[in-house]
Amino acid sequence: QVQLVESGGGLVQAGGSLRLSCVASGSILWFNAVGWYRQAPGKQRELVATITSGGSNYVDSVKGRFSISKDNAKNTAYLQMNSLKPEDTAVYYCRLGGSGYLYDYWGQGTQVTVSS
Repeated sequence: QVQLVESGGGLVQAGGSLRLSCVASGSILWFNAVGWYRQAPGKQRELVATITSGGSNYVDSVKGRFSISKDNAKNTAYLQMNSLKPEDTAVYYCRLGGSGYLYDYWGQGTQVTVSS
């Protein structure tokens, strides 16, 4: 079993920055294919960024502002969020694996609130 724990969320003013962390523990075979998702109230969960050994990808709305990275030695992924906007307010979730992989694990989420 694998556990993912996110941290780093909080309340920040527009234009500010936060760095989210996702620590994986348990029976981890490959710390690859990490994704950050978010879900705002009344909206569907959306993919924000992914990172694999092949590179990283971002949803258009965060390109140039967010940066995803991971430290395989620490089984930890990060999401650096700069120039935050009120529309970035959501619960942010970390995912390991997913579609196309033999494993799929989610964290419990961390709240990010951006005030205007």
